[in-house]
Amino acid sequence: MSIPTAALWIGTYPATGTAPGTGEGVWSVGLGADGRFAGAELAVRVAAPSFLALDPAGRTLLAVTETEPGTLSSFRVSDDGALALAASVASGGTSPCHVVAAGTTPGSTTGTAAWVANYGDGVAAVATLGADGALGEALTYPHAGSGPVTDRQQGPHAHFVHPWGDRVLVSDLGTDELRTYPLDGSGSGAVAAVLPPGTGPRHLVELADGTVLVAGELDCRLHVLVPAGPGRLEHVGSVAITARTLPDGSAGYPSHVTVAGDLVHVGVRGPDVLAVLRVEDARGLRIENVADVDLGSGAWPRHHAVLGGGETVVVAAQGADALVAVRLDLASGVGEVTDRLALPAPACVLEA
Repeated sequence: MSIPTAALWIGTYPATGTAPGTGEGVWSVGLGADGRFAGAELAVRVAAPSFLALDPAGRTLLAVTETEPGTLSSFRVSDDGALALAASVASGGTSPCHVVAAGTTPGSTTGTAAWVANYGDGVAAVATLGADGALGEALTYPHAGSGPVTDRQQGPHAHFVHPWGDRVLVSDLGTDELRTYPLDGSGSGAVAAVLPPGTGPRHLVELADGTVLVAGELDCRLHVLVPAGPGRLEHVGSVAITARTLPDGSAGYPSHVTVAGDLVHVGVRGPDVLAVLRVEDARGLRIENVADVDLGSGAWPRHHAVLGGGETVVVAAQGADALVAVRLDLASGVGEVTDRLALPAPACVLEA
């Protein structure tokens, strides 16, 4: 077994066919420098912790429970890595699928806000997070609207929250919008950008120059948005994420998107690949797929984390009940699977 050089927190779903709260929880997993996993331990049992986040100080772990109604919980992290429940509050909506913590003064570790995206009813919510892990009652921002993909966009579906200076961006898969709110929850929200109908914006990442890349879950494209004044972004176009498709020829379903250097990584469910794209000029739409790393049939890559300088990516292969470690060649973007670890229904990978 490898000697761990990186520590990971893994959020999970209940096992297929079982109800939330029947044994799933947050796992602690090690990864060695050789790209092989180095043991796994169930750190704490909690119902359906589908997404995790650390506070800016790294001493409080947040988890959303993806149920109806949803829950936001905080756990204090001890020096030896043990987790102890500190607080639990209502998430402000149903089926929360994302959480992020950020100092209300950007870069600060005090005055922290915990933002949650509630997918089920399309509610963005924010709760205060104390240094001791205490959580305040969530302040809610209900979204409204729909989109043309009637089986997925019948109403709003808040999906992801990204700290954006002194504000946050919230993607809404159901309304094809990015909305923005004050980071500290002190004011009302507004639409920051409207994407093409049927995009289904899921996760996003911000480049160093302020360009925002959004993974469209419903059109399998990477959308490019540029700053267009305070609190506004302009959609300038999109590029294909991968040419790989499902067996019937239909497009896959992108999940998470990350960036390291000039490489962008997108997990694509269905084709079950980690798509790697190189960015030459994002605003000029010069973004090209350079590799698709096969994760195995049925992998259903729900989330991933990039470690170190970008050479290692750990993928939560929800459908295969496994974590998959991938090593990338940064010059070519080509990757290879270095190890797999059996783990029930992994949904989120977070570096500890």
